[in-house]
Amino acid sequence: MSAPLAEDRVASRNGWRISEPPPPYGVVLPQSATIRRVVAHNPGPMTGNGTNSWLVDHDAGCAIIDPGSSAPAHLDALVRAAGDRRVTHIILTHTHHDHLDGARPLGARLGVPVCGFHLSAEPEFTPDIGLHDGDRIAGLRVLHTPGHATDHICLETADGIIFTGDHVMGWSTTMVPPAPYGSVRQFLDSMDYLLRRESHLLLPAHGPAIPHVKTCIEGLVAHRIAREESILALLPDSPRTLDEIVDSMYHNLRPGLRRAARLNLHAHLEKLLEDGKITLLENQWARITPRSE
Repeated sequence: MSAPLAEDRVASRNGWRISEPPPPYGVVLPQSATIRRVVAHNPGPMTGNGTNSWLVDHDAGCAIIDPGSSAPAHLDALVRAAGDRRVTHIILTHTHHDHLDGARPLGARLGVPVCGFHLSAEPEFTPDIGLHDGDRIAGLRVLHTPGHATDHICLETADGIIFTGDHVMGWSTTMVPPAPYGSVRQFLDSMDYLLRRESHLLLPAHGPAIPHVKTCIEGLVAHRIAREESILALLPDSPRTLDEIVDSMYHNLRPGLRRAARLNLHAHLEKLLEDGKITLLENQWARITPRSE
C-alpha cells in the first residue's frame, strides 16, 4: 500500500486551490484507517488526474463510492483495495459517466447493489437503491447537492468528513450546466448547505483532499459571484449572443474546454435572467439597466 500524497499537495496563492502530482494508478492510497482511495486511469481536462474511487469501512464491511472507469485493471484494483472487507454497497455521487461506468460491472462482479439519488439524471440508469436527502447508508449520511447535476449527492461520515463528488474540488471550479441538467442557483444553495455542515475535511471525486473547508467553499462561491459581475459588466455595450460572450470572457481556452465554458456561461445567464438582471431576445442577451443609473 502506498503512502498518502499529502506532503506533495500545494495550495495556490488564491487560497482555495490545491493540487497534487499525478498519483499512481491502480494503487491503494490510504486517507485514514478507514478510508482508502484508488484513482482511475482516466485523466483529462474535465477529470484532472482521474476519478477518485473511495472505499469507506463501516461496521458491516465497506462501501465503494464512485467506481468510475469500467477498465478491468481499475475494477481489479478496487477489489484488491477492499481486501478481506465485505463490499456492501456501491454508491454514486451522480450519474456522469466518469463516475457511473464501472458501477454495473463491479456490482455484478461483487453481487452488491448500486445506489444513487432516487431521481436519476441518466435515462438508462436506475439505482438498485434510491437515496434521498438525509438517508443513512453504510454509515454515511446522504446530502442532496444539485447544481453540477440534478442527481448529485455528497456523503458525510459521522466524524465530519464529506465525500463531495464533483460539487467541491480543490484543483478546479466545477462545471455547472444550464437547465435541465444543472443550475447555478442550486449549486450556490448546495454550497451553503455544505458550509453549514461544519465538516473538517472534504474528499472530492477528482484531485486531492481539501482540509481548508471554509476557505475552499467560500472561494468557489466568490468565483461564481465574480463571474456574474463580469458578465453584467460585459453586457451594457450591446446585446450579445452566447458565443460572443464566450469569446469575450475566455481568450486562451485550452483545447476541449470551450464546450464546458459555454455551458457554464449559459447557466450563469439563466440565473441572471431569473434574477431580472438581463433579458433574452432572439438569442441575444442584454443587461437591464436600473432606472436610477
